[in-house]
Amino acid sequence: MLITHDTRCALDTVVDLVNTAPEDGAAPDALPDVAALEDFVQNHDISDVGTLSEFDLSAVRKIRGRFAAVFAAPDARAAAGLINELVAAAGTTPRLTDHDGYDWHVHYFAPGASVADHLAADCGMALAFFVVAGEQERLRRCEAPDCRRAFVDLSRNRSRRYCDSRTCGNRLHVAAYRARRKEAAG
Repeated sequence: MLITHDTRCALDTVVDLVNTAPEDGAAPDALPDVAALEDFVQNHDISDVGTLSEFDLSAVRKIRGRFAAVFAAPDARAAAGLINELVAAAGTTPRLTDHDGYDWHVHYFAPGASVADHLAADCGMALAFFVVAGEQERLRRCEAPDCRRAFVDLSRNRSRRYCDSRTCGNRLHVAAYRARRKEAAG
């Protein structure tokens, strides 16, 4: 599957956005205030965003939950329905642009759109490309028992199981190794 630079950026953004949500009731929200949202926007080079407000924060948290549902969708039909709702509500207006040193690419959000609509349109379309390509199963959650972070499996054989092989994957492999050694020692 060919993934363009802007689609990859949108995928990274949607994964990072979903992963800002608390995994359980005890964990803090990684988007606790407008300042955190401003940092998120800046860190992800989200263009055409004006001054952010509490309204924007609330709207972004709402679509974050809807994106999380896409990663949890049981099949392509369910994912497509969720993505269609997100993109339609954002009022998409596809247009070609070449700004900030980037070559030609497509923006799906309408000019002057809120940051939530911007994210819903661009990130929603990036996820839509995976559904269209029959690759919805690449939108995953980490299989580590104590981690449910979202990720996009871009491995050649669709075999990635953990959000990060150096943390979650390695931790589970070390635990399995220790269990085998303990069992062998008797």
